[in-house]
Formats: sequence, C-alpha cells, structure tokens
Amino acid sequence: MTESVHLSVKELHDLAVAILVAHDTSPTNANLVAEALVAAQIDGQNGHGVSRLSSYAAQSASGKVNGRATPIAEQVGSAAWRIDACSGFAFPAMALAVDKLSQTASESGIAIAAVHHSHHFGQAGYHVEKLADKGLIGLAFSNSPQAIAPWGGKTGLFGTNPIAFAAPRKDNPSLLIDLSLSKVARGKVMVAAQNDKAIPEGWALDTDGNATTDAKAALEGTMVPMGEAKGAALVLMVEILAAALTGSHFGFEASSFFTADGPTPGVGQVLIAIDPAPLSGDGFGDRLEVLIGAILSQEGTRLPGTGRTDARTRAKADGLELPENLYAELEGLVKS
Repeated sequence: MTESVHLSVKELHDLAVAILVAHDTSPTNANLVAEALVAAQIDGQNGHGVSRLSSYAAQSASGKVNGRATPIAEQVGSAAWRIDACSGFAFPAMALAVDKLSQTASESGIAIAAVHHSHHFGQAGYHVEKLADKGLIGLAFSNSPQAIAPWGGKTGLFGTNPIAFAAPRKDNPSLLIDLSLSKVARGKVMVAAQNDKAIPEGWALDTDGNATTDAKAALEGTMVPMGEAKGAALVLMVEILAAALTGSHFGFEASSFFTADGPTPGVGQVLIAIDPAPLSGDGFGDRLEVLIGAILSQEGTRLPGTGRTDARTRAKADGLELPENLYAELEGLVKS
C-alpha cells in the first residue's frame, strides 16, 4: 500500500508557490499557478494537479516558460480581446481574459478573448467556472502538443484539445462540463507513467498504431480520440479555434509541456463569455432549472461535474493526501 502525506489546502498551496518562486517565477504568477494546480488536485484531476509542478518548475528555471511574464491585453473589437501570454504560464493570461470578458460581456452580451504565446492551461473548467461565478455562460477551447493522429493516421498531429462549458445556476453551484477530446486526459497517462502503472486498453496507441496498456509507450505514441472519427473531427474544430484563430502554434508545431528543453510551446486558447439575461429575456435561469429537473427526475442520472462540490467540502475540512513519493519530490524542489 502506497504511503501518503496529509496536507491542508493552504500548506499545499504554499508549497507550490515556494517551488515556483525558487525556480524563477514571480510571486504573483506563482500564486495564480498554485491556485489552479491545487484546485485541480482538490477536484480529483490529478493529471492537472501538483504532479505538474516538477515540469513547470524546470521549464521556468530553463526559460522555456517565462515565469516572470506579465500578460498583455489588446482590445481588437467592441467585444473582442487579444491577449499575449508573453511565453509565460497560461494562468495569468487566462485570469486577465476572465477579467476583461466579465466586464465586456456585461456591456455587449457576448465577448471573446484569443490567447496566444501560451502554455498548458490545466483544467479547462477552472476558467469557465470563474465566468459562471459572475453570472455568465463560459466556453473554453485550447490546443496542446501533438498527441492525437488524424483519423486513419498513425502520427500525432493534434493535441488532446480540451473544451469546457459552464452555466450559472440559481442557488446551486454552476453546471460545469469539462472534457478532453481524447478518450481520457493525457495527464492521466502521465500520472500512470510516473507511477509505473498500466493503463486500460483503448486509451492509447503505440508508435506503430497498435493498442497499448504501457503508459510510457502511450506517451510516445498517440491518444485515441473520444467518439473515434467524430471525435477526431471535433479535435480538428478545436485546433482551428484555439490555434489558427489565435495565431498560435498547431499541436505538431508545439514543444512538450513536460520537458525543460526546446522553445516555448506557444499554444493558444479561446475563451467566450455570454450574458444569458438579455438573450433569454431574463428567463435563462428558470429554463435551465426545468431542464436539470427533467434530467434528475430519471433514476440513476446525475449532472456532469457534481462530484467537485463534495470534494471541495472535504478538502476544506480535512485537507488532502499526497503519495509520499510525490511529496518527497516536491519538498526536494523547494531546495533545488
């Protein structure tokens, strides 16, 4: 049985900040990155959680990611923003996007931000949930380094290209849908590889295009898209929105999110905010609850993302458990 270490949410956040600051990340950026990674850890999305700190720290220290970058926002239309992440971590740029869109969407009804010169943005749902908390519908799209082949091909061309949607609810946590367009998020395969564990068949293919349960072979090969050919078409759609529309690197042009060598990944993200009130005649909240009520009236159903509420309550009260080997690695990073 794997030994674990117990930490409060604040202790884990402070540890993450200390690691990043020790590896040439500004305190402001370190806090934004740590907040996002710890939030993913709390929600059970460990592939986007603190297991990323080692690679993040190494990339900041090497200069592959500019840990001291301050993102720049340029308004390019009445409801459109172009945000330069300046080859830094994605989280400061996404926070700036949320801030600009929150104001603009309330004035225009809808607003869009295109982020370029960016990096891994973690849980896609993390960003749209912030919009929903402000009463807005949020949509997010991102591309990532090559991991999925075109349908029928064997060589990775697209990333796993996550998408997310969030809608505000009356007197309830927002409805949140967050998914990778591979059958599973590549971060789960990364965690399995780090722990020398097998992955289920059907998740990934090796470099020869054969199904594999070897996590390391999967990382060298390609991920299987959800929905097979239809999923591959959705991957292409997101690649166009997140990379072509933002003027960013395509997945096959982007360097790895995991290694410290090479140029910055330079991927892109699109974030859209919609004010539901004027479009629905102020009826959006009521109509959404009718739909949710119809869903939940059927036995055995549940809403996407509902487990996060309980997970957050538990983490606030009881803290988090980290595998002992991961904690030891993180402790070592503070001193390195």
